[in-house]
Amino acid sequence: MEGEAFYLSAMLEAKGVSPRILRGLVERAGSARNLWDNLSDFSFGDDNKIRKSLLAIKNGKPSLPDEIGEACEKNKISVMTIDDDDYPPILKEIYNPPLTIFFRGSIWPNISRIAMVGSRKASNYGKRAAGDIAETVAASNLTVVSGAARGIDTASHVGAMRSGRTVAVLGCGVDVAYPPDNKALIDEIAENGAVISEYPPGTQPLAQFFPARNRIISGLSVGVVVVEAARHSGSLITAELALSNGRDVFAVPGSIYSPTSAGCNHLIKQGAKLIESASDVLDEYGIGIGSADKASSKRKKIDDGQGELLLSDEERAVYDVLSYDEAQTVDEIIYGLHGNGAASNVAFILLQMQLKGVVVEDENHAYVRA
Repeated sequence: MEGEAFYLSAMLEAKGVSPRILRGLVERAGSARNLWDNLSDFSFGDDNKIRKSLLAIKNGKPSLPDEIGEACEKNKISVMTIDDDDYPPILKEIYNPPLTIFFRGSIWPNISRIAMVGSRKASNYGKRAAGDIAETVAASNLTVVSGAARGIDTASHVGAMRSGRTVAVLGCGVDVAYPPDNKALIDEIAENGAVISEYPPGTQPLAQFFPARNRIISGLSVGVVVVEAARHSGSLITAELALSNGRDVFAVPGSIYSPTSAGCNHLIKQGAKLIESASDVLDEYGIGIGSADKASSKRKKIDDGQGELLLSDEERAVYDVLSYDEAQTVDEIIYGLHGNGAASNVAFILLQMQLKGVVVEDENHAYVRA
């Protein structure tokens, strides 16, 4: 029902028109296209503001549905509506579910998913915990859902891809890399899982899109794991949305002296399940961790000459520049390569090495050997 999706997305750009409101109007009109084509004659009752808002979009951008369709075709973006068979059933259960989902990759509607969220300014402790937990739960056939932001989101996606699948939910179009420095990561997720959004191609990230994005992260998942979060943060909004939709909330405890742990510690006091490892999550759903052995087998180990070396020549060159103790930025790594061919592609090489588990990024976007 791609055509329907394009009309729905066009009308959702109207001010004050939520998915819930639009769905009711479409049900009365018979289809999104019928509603669009007959907006001038459609009866909105006493809701004149909605009528004016929808007409403003149609009159101002009469070819908008076609433009959205062309952008999807050009950028090889797939789309589905809430009435399609492949729409995840669990997402339909939430209040105000998205009417359209644009995506790159593959959406398997009936798989089990766990959300992982946390601070963008994560500590090494938080990123290590997120990566380790994500790696194990993904190896145990739980798909990890997060928001592709810096910090905990990134660590969760990277950890999950070492052993299984992950889904990134964006607050912008799926053809827009946000944050920009995560472009390679987002492309990698699209290859190995899915990058999804309710916003059409080309939509730029705006602050008001992220709370809406958070409802999809929690809505796709049986539970939400909060790794590091400040007392007032988007991660706690995601946790609250999960609770309102009857989903489980887990929290990793942190230092009482760390502002980014205050939110997690608060959640635990409010009844969230304290977790110290992935097994605490898996136990909740009766999932054994035996299959998590796949994770360690996919994590590449470096051998200093006594066995098989499982790095490419470019990765080895970058690895030789790094140390276990002193973190180095991308610029410092490039300088250390002294014109080696790897220098032109360091950011992508570092992402691949993170996926292999041989380097770790710290809160200052500097890297050390794992």
